[in-house]
Amino acid sequence: MKIERFHKDFKLNKVSFSSVDEILNYTRDFSDEIYQFLEIWFSKDDFILVKTSGSTGVPKEIKLLKVQMVNSALATGKYFDLKENTSVLLCLPIEYIAGKMMLIRALTLGWCLDVVEVNSNPLNGIQKKYDFSAMVPLQLENSINDLYKIKKLIVGGGVVSKQLQQKIKKSTCNIFATYGMTETITHIAVKKLNNLIVSPNFYQVLPNVKIYKDARSCLVINASEVSSEIVFTNDIVDLISDNQFDWLGRFDNVINSGGVKLHPERIEEKLSKIITARFFVAGVSDEKLGEKLVLVVEGKLEAIELKNVNLSKFEIPKEIYFVDAFIETKTKKIQRIKTLDLITF
Repeated sequence: MKIERFHKDFKLNKVSFSSVDEILNYTRDFSDEIYQFLEIWFSKDDFILVKTSGSTGVPKEIKLLKVQMVNSALATGKYFDLKENTSVLLCLPIEYIAGKMMLIRALTLGWCLDVVEVNSNPLNGIQKKYDFSAMVPLQLENSINDLYKIKKLIVGGGVVSKQLQQKIKKSTCNIFATYGMTETITHIAVKKLNNLIVSPNFYQVLPNVKIYKDARSCLVINASEVSSEIVFTNDIVDLISDNQFDWLGRFDNVINSGGVKLHPERIEEKLSKIITARFFVAGVSDEKLGEKLVLVVEGKLEAIELKNVNLSKFEIPKEIYFVDAFIETKTKKIQRIKTLDLITF
C-alpha cells in the first residue's frame, strides 16, 4: 500500500500543504526525524519498521502494515470524536510508535498538528489551547497546573499512580489511560481517569477488538484491523465483560515469595498513596523464601510509614533500597532489571 494522499485539512505547525513533496520539503528543514519517517511513510513499501521501547525486554524491530496504522488512526478519531481541524499537540518522540501515530492520525484525519520539543514539562510556556494530546505519566505529573490547555489527553507508557489520579481528579481536561503496545499500533483500550460518572472504572476496548484470557490469565487480543496476528500478552487481567478488563500486572513481574504469588503493580498502587518519589517493588533471591519482596525508591526519603497503607503481611517489603536515579528507556519507562543491578544485595 503506497500512501499517496493525506487529508486536505492537515496542517503542521500552522502550515498547509497541497502535495506530498511540499510536506517532505517542509519537514526536511524542520525535523530530520519527522522527515525521515515521512519519507518512508510515503514510499512504495506497504509497511514500516518500528522499534519497541524495551521496557519489558530487549528492544526489537517489528514490521507494521501501513493500512493497519491508518485503521488505528481512524479508530482513535472515531472513539474520541476527533474530526478534521482538531487542534493537536505532539510532545512525544517521533522515534517510537506513540509519536509516529500522532503524526499519522493528523495526516489521516486532517488535524492541525503543532510539534514541540520533547521534554518533561511540555505545556510550560504554551499559550495556545488544544483539543487533544498524548503524554507519558511524568509529563502529566509536571503539567498539572497547565492541563486547562488540553480538552482531551491520553496517557500511556506507564502506570498513572493513585496519587497522580487524585491530583487530576477535578481537572477540566478529560484524561484517559491507554492500554496497548507497538504490536497493536498503540492503544486498543482506554480507561477514563477523571470526571468519572461510574466508579470503579475499567479499560474499555476500541471497536473491532476482541479480548479473552489464556491459561495464565493473561490478556489475548484479536484485533485484525490493526494486527495480522493474535497478540498474546504477558499482562494478567480480570475480564469484566466482553469489552472491559481490569489490568492486574505483568506475568513476568509476579513474585513467588514463600509460595505466595505477589503482583508488584497492585502493591505499588497501594504504596503510591504515601510515597511521593518514584519507586517500584521487585523480588530478589532469598534462601528462605525463594524470592523476597523489596522496595526500591529513587532519591532519598527520611522515613516511609508502611503502617499507614492497607498491605497484607505478605505485601510488606522486607527491605527498602534507595538509588540516586532509575535507569530509563528513551521513552522514560523505568527499566526495573537494570535498576536492580545498581544495588548490592
